[in-house]
Amino acid sequence: MTARLLAAAAAAAAAAAVGLFALAGCNKSDNGYQGWIEANLIFVAPDEVGRVQTLSVREGDVVKTGEPLFTVDDDLQEADLAQVKASLTNAQQTYDRASMLLKTGAGTQKDFDAAQAVLRDAQARLNSAQTHLSRRSVFSPVDGTVQQIYFRPGEMVPAGRPVLSLLPPGNIKVRFYVPESVLPGITYGDVVRVTCDGCSSGLTARVSFMPANPSSRRR
Repeated sequence: MTARLLAAAAAAAAAAAVGLFALAGCNKSDNGYQGWIEANLIFVAPDEVGRVQTLSVREGDVVKTGEPLFTVDDDLQEADLAQVKASLTNAQQTYDRASMLLKTGAGTQKDFDAAQAVLRDAQARLNSAQTHLSRRSVFSPVDGTVQQIYFRPGEMVPAGRPVLSLLPPGNIKVRFYVPESVLPGITYGDVVRVTCDGCSSGLTARVSFMPANPSSRRR
């Protein structure tokens, strides 16, 4: 009978590789347990369909939150913004005229209210158009390493598809199994040593998951 445990890795060496790992609880027995790495990737995609215009990173690059990743073509968004700006100019002129007529008594409150509503709507559409345009440039949402690039400059990105994936250091997990008889001696937060072929020495992780009902997970 074995129980599955999950440990959050404290180092990113060989994080993208999946293999067999021997783990032993620090300050506990020196028994080793085999397991494997799991990486929870962050997939970064544009808000809307578009063609990749520039790519600022390569696979393996380390990026910080807010650093540029890529841009997608913005011709449609630029055209929409220009149209909205023209509408806003007209709405502002209509509002100014309605306001002047109301003050002189030649206009009505109803015309003024209508012009004011149109102006507010145009201002809201301008904000929306500017937001859509700004989001054609995509920046890193987290600190991490660029794991894979799926689309490169000149390629069209379909709806809902990521351009690249990132791996934050905290998203590296080591999953392993131990005999249920060993579980009483293991607690959340315990430090375990992680070893693997080609990895640097001294890697550690902390136990972050244990089965709630070990007997229900017999194998």
